[in-house]
Amino acid sequence: MTYFSRQWTCEILDESTKSMASSYYQEMQEHFKNNNKSREFPAHSAKVHSVAWSCDGRRLASGSFDKTASVFVLEKDRLVKENNYKGHGDSVDQLCWHPTSPDLFVTASGDKTIRIWDVRTTKCMATVSTKGENINICWSPDGQTIAVGNKDDVVTFIDAKTHRARGEEQFKFEVNEISWNNDNDMFFLTNGNGCINILSYPDLKLIQSINAHPSNCICIKFDPTGKYFATGSADALVSLWDVQELVCVRCFSRLDWPVRTLSFSHDGKMLASASEDHFIDIAEVETGEKLWEIQCESPTFTVAWHPKRPLLAYACDDKEGKYDSNREAGTVKLFGLPNDS
Repeated sequence: MTYFSRQWTCEILDESTKSMASSYYQEMQEHFKNNNKSREFPAHSAKVHSVAWSCDGRRLASGSFDKTASVFVLEKDRLVKENNYKGHGDSVDQLCWHPTSPDLFVTASGDKTIRIWDVRTTKCMATVSTKGENINICWSPDGQTIAVGNKDDVVTFIDAKTHRARGEEQFKFEVNEISWNNDNDMFFLTNGNGCINILSYPDLKLIQSINAHPSNCICIKFDPTGKYFATGSADALVSLWDVQELVCVRCFSRLDWPVRTLSFSHDGKMLASASEDHFIDIAEVETGEKLWEIQCESPTFTVAWHPKRPLLAYACDDKEGKYDSNREAGTVKLFGLPNDS
């Protein structure tokens, strides 16, 4: 399907879907009217590249340019810093948690390693060397494999138990973000040509290459229900795709800058997207309507909805002083807190 044809692809909403979407919209509008406070928490000494929640929602991890990861515990409406994880020799560009174990997370760094951490200790469980500077990482839904992509467009698949590489794949295009589908039988890559490449898993045979965007396709996320996935592009568009049909059902076009980061809410009904625009867009998935807008003072690098509550963690390119300081703030922010908290 070409980009031009997909602009006219749309899903016809039946009356019951419209009615449900409408009541959800009103419910969440009301919720955010009373719960639209953001609070920031000191996390790092330099900019934060990545935030992610543990599967049980009890902890939030952040990775930073300062070469460390931090872990916070969510206590009521506050993030309380638990530990700082040191060991990497370069920037921690992305991290993710084990899909079902709330104690394990993994970090990808420019130092040509990934590190697996257990929050029950402060020590690194395993360090796995890779062939290049790592920029993206994901954990398979079955918890058995970690995939890591580097700046040379090589994706390495690592056994999560033995910590050894099972194999690697060199791609002939710029690989941006990588992800398994929820069923663990397909592997998706977004690339610099605006395409989504879909491979069978585990044999990594090309199933389909979709011309999704007219320019660099940057990020990809699957919704928790398994119905949709979304991609964000340098064309400032977010596309929503039907997982079964592999067709684009909707576009979100409220951002003006390349879309850097995406996250679906725990119920799959909201989609947060962010860029260098000084706001985060929160859309209702089924209609594409804007549900809310979080104002920011600088570009946003990373967003992550809590796995059980309408709380959004995010990190921006903030400076310590608003007027003349060059120091990066390194803070993590949490949106969705009660206005009177």
